[in-house]
Amino acid sequence: MNNNLQIVTTADGSKTIFNPAVGENYHSKHGALQESRHVFLNAGLRYFLDESGAQSVSVLEIGFGTGLNFLLTADYCAEQKIKLDYVGIEAHPLTDDLISNTGYEQYTSVAAWQQMLRNYQMALTQPVDLNDCCRLHIAHNTLLDFQLPQKFDVIYFDAFAAVHQPEMWGEDAISHTVKFLNPGGVFVTYAITGNLKRMLKGLGLTIQKIPGAPGKREMLRAIL
Repeated sequence: MNNNLQIVTTADGSKTIFNPAVGENYHSKHGALQESRHVFLNAGLRYFLDESGAQSVSVLEIGFGTGLNFLLTADYCAEQKIKLDYVGIEAHPLTDDLISNTGYEQYTSVAAWQQMLRNYQMALTQPVDLNDCCRLHIAHNTLLDFQLPQKFDVIYFDAFAAVHQPEMWGEDAISHTVKFLNPGGVFVTYAITGNLKRMLKGLGLTIQKIPGAPGKREMLRAIL
C-alpha cells in the first residue's frame, strides 16, 4: 500500500500524501492543515472539552495516516494542561521518512513533533507515554480487526472517502466504530451523507450538521 506514495502541497501550503493505489490524498487538497484544525481539532476535541469541562480526554482516530491530527491535538492539550490518551488505527502505517518529510514541524511545537517521531515505531506495537500528560498508541490493524476494552470521548473518523473506500463507510464499519464511544462522546468526520446520518441515528447518536472545512459546505458531528 505504501508503494509510490507522493508528498504533495495543498492549497493552504501544508503538505499531504497522495496514494495512487487509492486515488486520493490523505487530506483535503484545499488545505491539509485547515481541514485538520477545523474538522477534528475544533469541531471534535475542542467542542467536547468546552461542553464537558473535562481535564482529561481520550481520542480514537480512524486513519492515523501522517499524524497531523494527533500533533494538533497533542499541542492543544499541552497548552490547556489536558491529559491526553490517543489511539490511532492504521492498517498501512507510513514510513518514518515519509512522515518526517511532511514539514508538519512548522505547525506544531518542537516537543510534540520530536516526541512523535522518536516514538512512532514503538507506538505501533504498544502504548507509549510521550510525556507525563500524553500517551500514544497506533494500532496496526484494519478497523474491523481492532479490539480494545477502552471507550473514548472523541472519535476522529478520517478514513478515505466513500467513493474510494466504501467498506469504511458501511454499516459494519460504522457500528463497530461507534461501540468505542463513551456516553456523551463526540463522533466527528469531514463527510456528511444521508446514509451516514441514518446509520448514526440508528445507533443512538444525535446528528449535528455544521459548516465544513474549505472545499466542503457541511460536515458531520454526532453525539452519543
